[in-house]
Amino acid sequence: MPAHTHTRLADVLRERILILDGAMGTMIQRHQLTEADYRGERFKDWPSDLKGNNDLLVLTQPEIIRGIHEQYLEAGADILETCTFNANRLSQADYGLEDLAAEIGTAAALLARACADRYTALTPDKPRFVAGVLGPTGKTASISPDVNDAGARNTSFDELVTIYAEATRALIAGRVDAILIETIFDTLNAKAAAFAVDQVFDEDDVVLPVMISGTITDASGRTLSGQTVEAFYNSLRHVRPLSIGLNCALGPDALRPHVEDLARVSEFCTSFHPNAGLPNEMGEYDMTPEQMAAQILEWAQSGFVNIVGGCCGSSPAHIRAIAAAVAGQEPRQPKENDHRLRLSGLEAFNA
Repeated sequence: MPAHTHTRLADVLRERILILDGAMGTMIQRHQLTEADYRGERFKDWPSDLKGNNDLLVLTQPEIIRGIHEQYLEAGADILETCTFNANRLSQADYGLEDLAAEIGTAAALLARACADRYTALTPDKPRFVAGVLGPTGKTASISPDVNDAGARNTSFDELVTIYAEATRALIAGRVDAILIETIFDTLNAKAAAFAVDQVFDEDDVVLPVMISGTITDASGRTLSGQTVEAFYNSLRHVRPLSIGLNCALGPDALRPHVEDLARVSEFCTSFHPNAGLPNEMGEYDMTPEQMAAQILEWAQSGFVNIVGGCCGSSPAHIRAIAAAVAGQEPRQPKENDHRLRLSGLEAFNA
């Protein structure tokens, strides 16, 4: 583990707005991969269908993932996200690959690490970082999957802690610079992830920055589990993350008021990587790089952002435009702690 990791990333964040990469899935789709491509030689006889398991490609098609990382680095990304959105036992169980979740996580982290280090060596004054992604899993700890049984759950806090701890150790073994808990639709899932990460740090004597990114699911301005942005912030403020922000679900236009809300209250750096608009009737994203960059530039000029990038529908062209737009803009200054009591249910309560 690089000894400078914790302080160096924090130091650079104080100097300038950092650029996160864009969508991995969007770029993988461009390759039009077949079932055989996903399987590779190693899994050619696997009993379950594997097409769509993008994380598995770090084992079966590593050159494709490496190429995508490098395209984002060429476009100006400072931070690469590992291809590990589903590299956990719960998600990989859909393919019968739960016992390979840790192997996938470490392989993905090492791929991103090698790419980041190569570009840092080329331009040492612009260090590149790797954020090890912990995705939300397809299960929710606080919402019933059964409309007839409000108390039903398809996972538990303890189960999530166990699977997130394994995933965290896999990412650390791959030498990531930070842990990114992202696309949070259920705050209880995120609390389990944060608890697991902290537990691993204590047990393994490791300290890395933690980044948190939630998801506002629709025009209600709330997460899927019902929280407003400020309530979400209050719920996870105790983690003391390096950054807290929002990603996915919405384009930058619809996300704008929630960006402002979080920037208004956060004592930490903020991060935002919106979708390239909303999907059209064909499931494709129409927002151009120039349109997306113009809106994110306004966020920067308003003093809202420390880290920006793209989620679904974004590409290296979007990241290049965003990087060019915010170059030279001052990074947001985190708010000072006003020492108020901050509580949360579905709404924030500050006393």
